Amino acid sequence: MREELPLEEAILVEQACHGDVNAYDVLVRRYQALATRAAYLILGDAAEAEDAAQEAFVKAYYALARFQASRPFRPWLLRIVTNEAHNRHAADSRRAALMLRAAEIQGDGEASISPEAASLHAEQRTALLRALAALTADDRLIIIYRYFLDLSEAEMADTLDCPRGTVKSRLARARGRLRATLGDNPAQAEAPTMAADEEGSRRV
Repeated sequence: MREELPLEEAILVEQACHGDVNAYDVLVRRYQALATRAAYLILGDAAEAEDAAQEAFVKAYYALARFQASRPFRPWLLRIVTNEAHNRHAADSRRAALMLRAAEIQGDGEASISPEAASLHAEQRTALLRALAALTADDRLIIIYRYFLDLSEAEMADTLDCPRGTVKSRLARARGRLRATLGDNPAQAEAPTMAADEEGSRRV
């Protein structure tokens, strides 16, 4: 089932789709922190993340003519942001190293990691990000969407352009591979599972 836009946001999106620059500016300011954080989790560099987010907003603006105003805006925007961030990466090895560096930096403001990730102890967080860096790009991305950016299954389905059933199976497999990579650290290995168990009572 597709999530409906809040009335105010639906109006802003529709106005932006019809060329209202002021309406689009409101959407940019509303989602700038989220877009920057998403890019930062992929790139690991605050300046690069800001550039990627700004470029994504520009690309999104010029793509508005093809956007259906009745669809959720946030997943559509995040798909553009993550594509832009991935396009800026030269190699998987560099991505892994930057993600580890990003985890160890005490970020603040728009480029900081989520409250859930920040609440982990430094040693646990390093172990988690080291395990994430060892995953494939697809596994890492779906984990980031769910547990770092707190997207619902419906939002992930829109962002990844796939059915919700596919999201569930991909997330379950990625979580299993993450637990296997974490190995003998049970506290870390259980964190994603507990978050997933809470999903039904929070956001579906």
